[in-house]
Order: sequence, then structure tokens, then C-alpha cells
Amino acid sequence: MEIQGLTEFQRDLMEVAQNRLPREMPKIMRKIGSKARTQVARKARSEVKKVTGNYHKKWKRGKVFKGSNGETVVRVINSSPHAHLIEEGHRMVTPGGREVGFVPGKKVLEKGMRDFESSGQVDTMLSDWLDGLLESGRL
Repeated sequence: MEIQGLTEFQRDLMEVAQNRLPREMPKIMRKIGSKARTQVARKARSEVKKVTGNYHKKWKRGKVFKGSNGETVVRVINSSPHAHLIEEGHRMVTPGGREVGFVPGKKVLEKGMRDFESSGQVDTMLSDWLDGLLESGRL
């Protein structure tokens, strides 16, 4: 997820906040991840009409961790055992084992995250968080 709506000053503040208040960044990232999970689950309910097991109930926000480039990352995942089949597509096979077709993937996670990023919620949440840190005198 790329953050685009922040000003240069807010980007500098975010770097200072990550260095001076390392325990605060995971808190806001958890909130952002939870919002993203809600948006993706909503998109999944609209895209996948057929009720297949617990697919709609298994959307989860992962833990916050440091990425390979040092950035703070939070994942949105679906822990359902057949989620990858809905996401990526699968072969249609008869009980005898003969392949009769292919069901294309719905790419629900990708579409939901794209909608979440374009909505601007991340930028507003981060700017509100930075404003709160400035008002409280912690930065």
C-alpha cells in the first residue's frame, strides 16, 4: 500500500514518529489493517455470491511486522482452506478425474485493497494520528 495523500511535512513527521515512538506505529497500522479487512470482506460478499463454506467469515488482519525494506507492514488474509481457489481460480474435474474446464479467479483481495487504497482512508487516518501526536506534545 502506497501512501500518497500526505504532505512532505507529514512524511517527515511519520519518520520521526517511527524513530521516537516505535510502539505507536503498530497501533495505527492495526487500525488501518482492520479497516482494510472490513473493506475487503465487503468486496468479497459482493463479488462471491455463492456461499462456499466459511469463506466470508474467515477474513483476518495479520500481525504488524517489519518488511524486507524496513517498512511497517500489516497483512489482510483469508484463512479458509479454499480461499486460494476462489482468488486464483481452479480446474473443474469430473469425479473420474477428467478435466472439463477452468474457473477463473475472482481476485477479491486485490480488488478490495485497490478500492481501499483509492478511498483515501489511509491518508486521513494517518494525518489524524499525526495531528493527535502533535497536539498531545509527544512529537
